[in-house]
Amino acid sequence: MSDPKIIVALDYADKNSALAMADQIDPASARVKVGKELFTRAGPDVVRSLVSRGFDVFLDLKYHDIPHTVGRACAAAADLGVWMMNVHALGGMAMMQAAREAVGDSHDAPRLIAVTLLTSMDQQTFDLIGLSGTLAENVVKLACLAKDSGLDGVVCSAQEAPALREELGEHFQLITPGIRPVGSDRGDQHRTMTPAEAIAAGSHYLVIGRPVTAAKDPMQALREIEQSLA
Repeated sequence: MSDPKIIVALDYADKNSALAMADQIDPASARVKVGKELFTRAGPDVVRSLVSRGFDVFLDLKYHDIPHTVGRACAAAADLGVWMMNVHALGGMAMMQAAREAVGDSHDAPRLIAVTLLTSMDQQTFDLIGLSGTLAENVVKLACLAKDSGLDGVVCSAQEAPALREELGEHFQLITPGIRPVGSDRGDQHRTMTPAEAIAAGSHYLVIGRPVTAAKDPMQALREIEQSLA
């Protein structure tokens, strides 16, 4: 696949375990995601090791701070050679614009996306925060803010993808976690779809963890998911 749609979440507590899993995956078939626990425990070296193996790395640290701090952090992430990184849209336009300026907008610059609302959040949880409106309304509002700030796309649940696609067009990228192949446990994700359903809904890239990393044969699990998308 010239543009792999699957991003495998390397949700491990140490570098060796993450690299052992990565070594079972063909970089031409999937990208990989490094999140907060692995990055905090293993540091930037795990990203360098994955990049040296030929992987496109999505650094999923969800930066959310004052604009200057986020800009510096995004510049540091870009220096690691990551393919994609993210910030929280709730940080506001100035913060996202600082991130965009720090990363640059050249053809080979890392893709910069925003988190709208976490896929583990349901309406009751959202209401308890004290914000108004529905989940869907706020996802669209935050995604529009991200686009207006110059970002390349957003992380969102597949349920919101059709509305985002209609509002923001075909080129604004939608990255969707909470993806569970048919027969998989949905884990801690409340708003889930199968890979085929998510792509049909308008998602560009799918973040998939345990259905691949817990499989006896991770590459076979990837192939089965790819076949479901054909």
